Amino acid sequence: MSTKGTAVVTGASSGIGAIYADRLARRGYDLVIVARNAERLEKQAEALRARHGVAVRTLSADLTDKSGLRQVEDLLRNDTSVSLLVNNAGFGGAGELLQSDVDRMEEMVDVNVTAVMRLAYAAAPGFAARGAGAIINIASIVAIGPEILNGVYGGTKAFVLAFSQSLHKELSPKGVQVQVVLPGATATDFWDTAGVPVSHLPTEWVMTAENLVDAALLGFERGEFASIPSLQDGAEWEAYETARQAMLPHLSSSAVAPRYRAGADAGAL
Repeated sequence: MSTKGTAVVTGASSGIGAIYADRLARRGYDLVIVARNAERLEKQAEALRARHGVAVRTLSADLTDKSGLRQVEDLLRNDTSVSLLVNNAGFGGAGELLQSDVDRMEEMVDVNVTAVMRLAYAAAPGFAARGAGAIINIASIVAIGPEILNGVYGGTKAFVLAFSQSLHKELSPKGVQVQVVLPGATATDFWDTAGVPVSHLPTEWVMTAENLVDAALLGFERGEFASIPSLQDGAEWEAYETARQAMLPHLSSSAVAPRYRAGADAGAL
């Protein structure tokens, strides 16, 4: 049995999830890889077993379907070998909000928000009870700039960031590591699904999935909470977070702020 335990990776049949599965197997984790396409998953599993000599199980599940989601939840609750959850499954959109199909947007919320939340809820109690384990949530730079792409997509990834912040605060004292990864434009089939082929983007914007995952795992191994591999100056994130923390004690008050009082000159306050 692997000394590192088992990593559960959702959306593992291609793109970022497939690279996570490969890199974690290389590090000695056994795997449960999750995606909808059973045939593609089994091919992936065979390659991983041959390449790295680890145990690889497959779980074909549609995370927009309650029964599929429950299968993964049951695994996370009941398999005590699981030591790492990578919440990677998700999809996006680049079209304007008002031109987007609302049913498709609801499906996006199901995968990007509901599944992430429920799988974390399924894994976290066991991790906390054992005093060990980790959750990696894949968000996006649109968590910080939701106006960059489709507004619902940005909102779902803002949830992932906020949810991860709360998990980190609650679980860190219990010995459970939480990391949130905020990729920029990455060379995967995400862009085809979103309706903007990656070939239409400036090449200087687009990172390979391999580089993205390798950088994010380096951040994970360093104990970093938020990893933004494409942000060249890490001090910018630190300044952003410092400003956010500075506001927290001042966000609730019985007194109305002076700028909102009748007769106040908002431009001068």
